Amino acid sequence: MGTATVSLKSAYSERKTDPITWLKIAILVGLVGALYIEIIPDLAAEWWTVPASSYGMLIPPIALYIAYLRQGITFALPVQQDLRGLGLISLGCLVYLLGKLSGEFFLARISLVILLAGLTWTFWGFARFKTLGFPLLLLATMVPLPGIVYNAMAAPLQLFASSVATSLAQALGVTIYRDGNIIHLANTSLGVAEACSGLQSLSALVVASLLLGFLNEATVLARILLFVLSVPLAIAVNVLRVTGTAILADYRLEFAEGFYHLFSGWLVFVLGFGVLWLLGKMFRKGTHLNK
Repeated sequence: MGTATVSLKSAYSERKTDPITWLKIAILVGLVGALYIEIIPDLAAEWWTVPASSYGMLIPPIALYIAYLRQGITFALPVQQDLRGLGLISLGCLVYLLGKLSGEFFLARISLVILLAGLTWTFWGFARFKTLGFPLLLLATMVPLPGIVYNAMAAPLQLFASSVATSLAQALGVTIYRDGNIIHLANTSLGVAEACSGLQSLSALVVASLLLGFLNEATVLARILLFVLSVPLAIAVNVLRVTGTAILADYRLEFAEGFYHLFSGWLVFVLGFGVLWLLGKMFRKGTHLNK
């Protein structure tokens, strides 16, 4: 007990920073802020205005809270400045320049996370850097996918969702046929738009899989499995959403176009999150049984 108290006191005593160090930190934060003075507000505006990216506004506070929860582990380790972190800083600066010169928002935005990781490694050392690995990984997910990648994924997912939804609705006795991403019913036609491609729930469930793996203290293998399974799960629940919309539209069109259409987006995410949560619990239980 006495040893633990001494180590705890020594860990917290290291956190007492002299005014000169605080000045250096303020200058460093000011320089990073000046470098990203246009990029950060633009990213925040996309979170606020683009539904597919809206989950991003939750990521920074969650990452900060996780870092706060792990502060005891982080500050218990000694500060060991490591020049190897300069390589990561250089990479971040290079990615930033490439993003600015090419006009690619994704590169300019993701460079901020790389730069923060490099600064942490350089000034705090690799040991402390490892304790903050997950919050930094989580921060990387706040950056929306590049437009070219998003568009390349949206079209195939639209066609897949409309195709499978048509087959399921036909199996349930609904008179329906598909033409591309347009689903034709007896009394109306429904277009599986980009917003219904499933990319919104896919991004959110991928982030949820990372959080659940961390919160469940799962093994590396279990975390990878959760991450991988979140992709087909997101596609599956979105197919259920499109199928439900088609069946409801065949019964009462006004229901399908009204509250259900808005509510179903949240519903499929809650359903997908619930399945991920159960999978996480199963993986954790399996891990304990194998010990």
